[in-house]
Amino acid sequence: MTAQTLTLGKALNTGLRKAMENDPKVLVMGEDVGKLGGVFRITDGLQKDFGEERVIDTPLAESGIVGTAIGLALRGYRPVCEIQFDGFVFPAADQIITQLAKMGMRSLGALSLPVVVRIPCGGGIGAVEHHSESPEAYFTHTAGLRVVACSNPADAFTMIQQAIASPDPVIFFEPKRRYWDKADVDVDASPGDWAPLHDAKIVRPGEHVTVLAYGPSVKTCLEAASAAAEEGRSLEVIDLRSLNPLDIGAVTGSVNRTGRCVVVHEAPVYGGFGAELAARITERCFYRLESPVLRVGGASTPYPPSRLEDHYLPDLDRILDAVDRTFAW
Repeated sequence: MTAQTLTLGKALNTGLRKAMENDPKVLVMGEDVGKLGGVFRITDGLQKDFGEERVIDTPLAESGIVGTAIGLALRGYRPVCEIQFDGFVFPAADQIITQLAKMGMRSLGALSLPVVVRIPCGGGIGAVEHHSESPEAYFTHTAGLRVVACSNPADAFTMIQQAIASPDPVIFFEPKRRYWDKADVDVDASPGDWAPLHDAKIVRPGEHVTVLAYGPSVKTCLEAASAAAEEGRSLEVIDLRSLNPLDIGAVTGSVNRTGRCVVVHEAPVYGGFGAELAARITERCFYRLESPVLRVGGASTPYPPSRLEDHYLPDLDRILDAVDRTFAW
């Protein structure tokens, strides 16, 4: 094992670099990804090492970025598009939903679009409007897209490479407030030793309540589990990692053991991805549930100004309150 201590952002950079070294058809494109290295420096140094033809600074036009990537993919390339901030993906929604997601079915499988759309997501960085969105439900609802979310440096390193290698389009969510979190990453591990891209992981075993999370919420849930342990409650925290396809077997296996479940995400609760999880769990685990599946997330409001975001985002106290309520039935 060759372990390096990397931030999540550096792990993504290292994973992108390895993918570009291994396949000359991998291209990186987006606003300021070249000379600047991206606003979060995720692509830092890549243009210097691979040239302007493979790391492409684009105009400020998200629809054009994804549309160009679709054309490049049809010519045999593997484009990796960076959407600078989550709230800026919506101008590209037409290309993503009506073209990128549909081409495989439209061509009866004759054509594939191996395009990765990287989206820094979520709040917690004190940013202004349109810079702290959680738009995952829009894309999990769109058939034809794979949707994944990393939460830690080790997964960031492997998952970005697996997404690039996928024959299908992948929406890749990156938790921007976790970009600076550090952990050991085995940068020389064989891909055969990596967890499959669409497998969930039990990141903390437990007995009393299953807590489901992904992306930026995983760390918050782990902190809540540590606090709950001091009160004698054992929370099993599962990092979903993949939202579509969903590793429903790992989810139901845990809930059938614990009998209780809390779902946590930063997006508004109403119509959020947690609703799909709650419905599926209720269908499959009905006779093993001791209480309803509860959801903890953002309010049904536009993302607030930075001084209010701590009240908007799920925190340790709100997660523990939901855990308490699961025992009140």
